Amino acid sequence: MTWPGAAAPIRVLVCDDQELVRTGYVTIFTAQPDIEVVGEAGDGRTAVETALRLRPDVVVMDIRMPLLDGIEATRLLAGPGVADPMRVLVVTTFNLDEYVYEALRAGASGFLLKDSPPRDLVHGIRTVDAGESLLAPAVTRQLVGKFADRLRRPQRHPAAPALAALAPRETEVLKLIAEGLSNTEIADRMVISRETVKTYVSRILTKLDLRDRVQAVVLAHRVGLVGASHD
Repeated sequence: MTWPGAAAPIRVLVCDDQELVRTGYVTIFTAQPDIEVVGEAGDGRTAVETALRLRPDVVVMDIRMPLLDGIEATRLLAGPGVADPMRVLVVTTFNLDEYVYEALRAGASGFLLKDSPPRDLVHGIRTVDAGESLLAPAVTRQLVGKFADRLRRPQRHPAAPALAALAPRETEVLKLIAEGLSNTEIADRMVISRETVKTYVSRILTKLDLRDRVQAVVLAHRVGLVGASHD
């Protein structure tokens, strides 16, 4: 129940092919006063159809699903060219899944491990709903290492020329974001305040026409700003 004057609950769609996992998510989320589960889907095709029909605030998306995998489902809901992209939070068994990087490129606003504690799952929903990306620094470093060979081959990206518009300090912040550092770690590294880092991040996203921090990480690696070989 939403009391008069209270903020509307975050509407969530849970997508996973395992009923037990879906049930677990629903139990965790519905226990929160500010989250409402509006639907479930057991395969990628149903996930897309249900999301387009219900327009939830956040879609919790598994990667490995029948009929249509979570990456393609994410691309259809939040990828390049989508007029009104949704916020997709990907959940995955990271050590077994080689497609996390592709999910981020497909437009995911972040990702969590399936064995994350309930508080992290709830935090993830709230973070993504707030328009921020959820990209845990430690997992980002694993991701970058896992795909190091692929990321060392810069590729053209529509936003690549805009990198020239970044001020030197903004470029430095972008590099540190792509290396998996949090705002606090960036502030410590550059000896500036967290508020200043947040300002830099906001400017970077605006100048490069990026939706969130996840897209900034992907872009930085795609164009070879970091991870490239300079031998």
